[in-house]
Amino acid sequence: MSDALKHECGIAHIRLLKPLEYYKEKYGSAFYGVNKMYLLMEKQHNRGQDGAGFASIKLDTSPGERYISRVRSIQQQPIQDIFAQINERINKEITENPEYANDVALQKKHIPYIGEVLLGHVRYGTFGKNSVESVHPFLRQNNWMHRNLIMAGNFNMTNVKELFGNLVDLGQHPKEYTDTITIMEKVGHFLDDAVSKIYKNLKKEGYSKSECSPLIAERLNIAKILKRAAKNWDGGYAMAGLIGHGDSFVLRDPAGIRPAYYYKDDEVVVVASERPVIQTVFNVDFDDVKELDPGHAIITKKSGEVAIKQILEPLERKACSFERIYFSRGSDAEIYKERKLLGKLIMPKVLESINNDIKNSVFSYIPNTAETSFFGMIETVEDFLNKEKTKAILSGGGKMSAKRVTDILSEHPRIEKIAIKDVKLRTFITEDSSRDDLVAHVYDITYGVIKPEDNLVIIDDSIVRGTTLKKSILKMMDRLRPKKIVVVSSAPQIRYPDCYGIDMANLESLVAFRAALELLKDINSFDTVEKVYNKCKAQVNLEDKEVENFVKEIYAPFTDEQISDKISELLSDDSLNAEVKIIFQTVENLHKACPKNLGDWYFTGNYPTVGGNRVVNRAFINFYEGNKERAY
Repeated sequence: MSDALKHECGIAHIRLLKPLEYYKEKYGSAFYGVNKMYLLMEKQHNRGQDGAGFASIKLDTSPGERYISRVRSIQQQPIQDIFAQINERINKEITENPEYANDVALQKKHIPYIGEVLLGHVRYGTFGKNSVESVHPFLRQNNWMHRNLIMAGNFNMTNVKELFGNLVDLGQHPKEYTDTITIMEKVGHFLDDAVSKIYKNLKKEGYSKSECSPLIAERLNIAKILKRAAKNWDGGYAMAGLIGHGDSFVLRDPAGIRPAYYYKDDEVVVVASERPVIQTVFNVDFDDVKELDPGHAIITKKSGEVAIKQILEPLERKACSFERIYFSRGSDAEIYKERKLLGKLIMPKVLESINNDIKNSVFSYIPNTAETSFFGMIETVEDFLNKEKTKAILSGGGKMSAKRVTDILSEHPRIEKIAIKDVKLRTFITEDSSRDDLVAHVYDITYGVIKPEDNLVIIDDSIVRGTTLKKSILKMMDRLRPKKIVVVSSAPQIRYPDCYGIDMANLESLVAFRAALELLKDINSFDTVEKVYNKCKAQVNLEDKEVENFVKEIYAPFTDEQISDKISELLSDDSLNAEVKIIFQTVENLHKACPKNLGDWYFTGNYPTVGGNRVVNRAFINFYEGNKERAY
């Protein structure tokens, strides 16, 4: 999308099911898992570029040998940085100890990062500060192997305050007030409890202390621990965890908000945030990669036994539609078709806006991620033209000249690459007036392809704040002197904040919200704002399940078209010569295009968990009171 919008986060988990010697013999390297993890993370760099982390566990090590390794980075290219560190350490060890080069046992014993259980994470910082301490995976250390816990996730919780309070009630003293620490400590508490109970039972059964350790690993019930820990979680999440002795899990939220896919064969178990990443890295077919069901966890025991367990009762499936529109890589077979269909479905409104004047219209897209929707849009234009050509030829009654037929058949949509982002240009000045001038030049434009009588149609994935449109794109397009600029959003109007992992935490930054406020002024109903504020305040002390989303009342008096027209007005100014029209996808068409991902709360205000309504009301209270804090 043209507005900068961050998303949190991407996970990658690998469990090697064979001894490292197997991968050395078959693939030529005991570093097979590390190499695959690099590819899984690099293929998901679109999901997070503020930080990256990697952790590994070695199975069956002797006491005194290091079995957990972790490295994290917030460098400009964090994935490259962490694997450069890993490679440097591996090369250093082999250079200093040549006997390690071909001996897998020595490599495993002495070289860090080479393990059978691996976890990777890429991150965009939203809730936490962007310091290396905020980068996943997080590590909870203990001298008991079974109590060591490593966790990473793609998630946001709406009820961190409640979960934090639960930990305090349990007698804990969490070191940070963040959802990541809170979640890890909750899992860690029930892990500790389970290990202690198993140990006591084993002692009663007559086992010695040294005999207990492998038996604890066998008896530890990961599904039960997750059920107890996740009982009160409210949010969207794909949560991955490794336990020191070698068990691992990935748990998905009950509404399926955040994505998780897995693949298993006799060599490996893989989990990632996106399907095509697994397909590409492991060279497997679409049908080989499965989606983890909402409320379920994929659990791999140290023994290599793999099971899919229901942890929480699934809710109505509300998988995030923004994953399909924008965040996930478009190379997924389903997502590619869905994005094309989004472009096709919005085209009738576009044709109406240009009075079906294809001849005097130029079609393009911005940014590159909108290209697939653009293809769908153009296919619809071509279908329309083919029908018009057929009508024109048939109206000639067979008496049309060859030249006229050729002229009719030669008409095609005018497709041009209008805007090219100058990736070298950085808006390094923070003073507003100077920065705005720089922002206006972030894109280069193609001159000489637009005539004064032309409509210029540009499709974008979505329009969130509208800042880049107003300050850069529309001004840039206007320099080409078109008659009319039509900006097409393949997504509906974004009216409400997200609280499950997308960096849309406040209302006033959303251009649709600002448009609704202006419309309330236009009809002398701005007192609605105070009424909604009072209703939101009245719910502050209610339980989440009793809270309603009263912010919907801000939009209720207006049609989608009225809000779109007001957005067009807000993003235009007197300096523009061209008429500006902004067109949004309908929610109904979004659901037609993405039938498996019906999560639409940022468009409709219909939050899939009870905590969502509290968050949107808090966001409105913050707006009304001028409070810049996050709503969750």
